[in-house]
Amino acid sequence: MSQPSARGDAPHGEAQDPPGRSANTADVPLTTGALARRLGVSPTTLRSWDRRYGIGPAVRADGRHRRWTPEDVAVLEAMCRLTSTGVPPAEAARAARETAEAPPGIPGTPPPDRDASHAAGALSLSGVRQECRGLARAAVRLDAPAVEELLTSAVRQYGVTVAWQEVMVPTLHAVGRKWVSSGDRYVEVEHLLSWHVSTALRRPTPPHGPQGTGPVVLACVPGEQHTLPIEALNAGLAELGLPTRMFGAAVPAEALAAAVRRLGPSAVVLWAQARSTASLPLARYVADTEWGVKGARRRPLVLLGGPGWSGPAMRGMLRPPTLRHALDILSAAHPEGAPGEPL
Repeated sequence: MSQPSARGDAPHGEAQDPPGRSANTADVPLTTGALARRLGVSPTTLRSWDRRYGIGPAVRADGRHRRWTPEDVAVLEAMCRLTSTGVPPAEAARAARETAEAPPGIPGTPPPDRDASHAAGALSLSGVRQECRGLARAAVRLDAPAVEELLTSAVRQYGVTVAWQEVMVPTLHAVGRKWVSSGDRYVEVEHLLSWHVSTALRRPTPPHGPQGTGPVVLACVPGEQHTLPIEALNAGLAELGLPTRMFGAAVPAEALAAAVRRLGPSAVVLWAQARSTASLPLARYVADTEWGVKGARRRPLVLLGGPGWSGPAMRGMLRPPTLRHALDILSAAHPEGAPGEPL
C-alpha cells in the first residue's frame, strides 16, 4: 500500500536556464508562496530573511505583493545550500549575495561549491512532484515548521491518497536511500520527516460509524514497528467517512484476537514490513474469528499489507498493492450507513 506513482507536473519546475535569457516561463517572477514550495521553506522564513539579511524580491507589485525574479531565486537557492551545511544564516546570506553579484568568468572567482550542494541533501529525486524536492530540502535542513507546512499543504491540496503516494512516499524513500548510502548519516533527517508525516496523517479524525456497522481494524503484526503505511490508510478511510480502530505497532496476537471478537469489524488490515514478522497462522486465525448470534455468524474481511506477505496468495485474504486499491476494497466491503453483509 505504499507504492508511489511518481509524477513531475508541478506548476513551477526547477529553472534550468541561466538568468538573463529572453522572457519565457522560467523568467516569470514567482510569488512568495510558490517560491517557498520550490525551496522547501516557509513563507515566514523568506520574509524573515528579507527583513534580517536583505535578501528580498527585486519586484514588488503595487508596492506590496512580492514577486521573485530568477536572480532572486538563485540567491535564495545558494542561501539554502549554505544553511543546510551548517553555515550561520547571516554568513550564508552574505556569501549568497556575493556569489550572485560576481560577474561570470572573472579570474579568481571560486566556482559554486559542488560538495556543499551535495552535502545539503541533494537527495536522488527524479520524475517526482515539485513538492517532493521542497520537502526533501526542508527535511535535510531540519526545518520542522517548513516540513509541517509542506505536508499539511499537500494533504489539503491533493487529499490523503495522492499526498501519500506522490509526495510523502517518494521523499521518505529518497531519505532512506541517502541514509543507507552515506554510512548511517542523515538518520536524524529520516526521524524528523517520519514524525511529521505521521502527524500530518493523524489530523483527519475517523468518524463514529453508523450503529451496527463494524469498523476497520488496522494493526501491525507482533514484532512489526513500521506504522506509517497503515496510518496513511487510516487517514484515507477517515477522509471517506469510514470508521476505524487503529492499534499501531507490534500488536500482541492475543490482544488483536480479543479486539476482533469485541469489535466485530467489517475488515482487519494486518501490516508486515518484513517476512520475519508476517505470521500466516495469525492471519488465518483472525480470518476465521466469528461473532454474532447463531445462524447469522460473521467473519471479517482480512487484508494483508506490506512486503512481508510476499509469496503465494492466501485463500480468502486480499493483498492490495497500493493505498488506492486498499481504499477501494474497504469501501466496497463497508457500505456507508448500513451494516455489512455477513462474509
